[in-house]
Amino acid sequence: MTGTSNRLAEWFYEWRQPLRRFLLRRRAGSAADIEDIAQEVFLRLLRYDRSDLIDHPQAYLYKIAANVSAEWAARSSRSLPHSAEWLVELVDALSPETVAGHGAAEAELQRAIAALPSRQREIVRLHFGEGMTHEDITKQLGLTRRMVKRDLARAYAALRASLDPDLVEAGLPWPSSGRAL
Repeated sequence: MTGTSNRLAEWFYEWRQPLRRFLLRRRAGSAADIEDIAQEVFLRLLRYDRSDLIDHPQAYLYKIAANVSAEWAARSSRSLPHSAEWLVELVDALSPETVAGHGAAEAELQRAIAALPSRQREIVRLHFGEGMTHEDITKQLGLTRRMVKRDLARAYAALRASLDPDLVEAGLPWPSSGRAL
């Protein structure tokens, strides 16, 4: 195996630059793509465990390069064009005003949840914070499904009554997670 590795290392150093020029002449892609394709060619060659059977290593290497560049061209033709429009929305969504608003909304939600009766608070935490189903909550707390549904509905009503309607309309996140309440 060491002999094979040495042989492949020699091929890499000997034909790395000519291979890149070959790929550039074929217009296999951008400069970054050329580097990636060349690396993929040598990785495939490393995976081939019978390099001793290769009579003409340079021709074999160039054939692998032609195949890999054809695969990359086919893959890039199926890819969708990049649209940067969503980046503008992302920047706007993470403005300092928005982040501060989320902090205020989370504090408001924490206050409203803390005001709930303990069983309702626990059911809300398990359902929204832990992502548990009604059945899971009934098993964990030893309650009936009807009691869990009733307490969850009452907790909802209490939260809607105590929270700012604008915050509720915006879809409050569960504190310190991505789940909406």
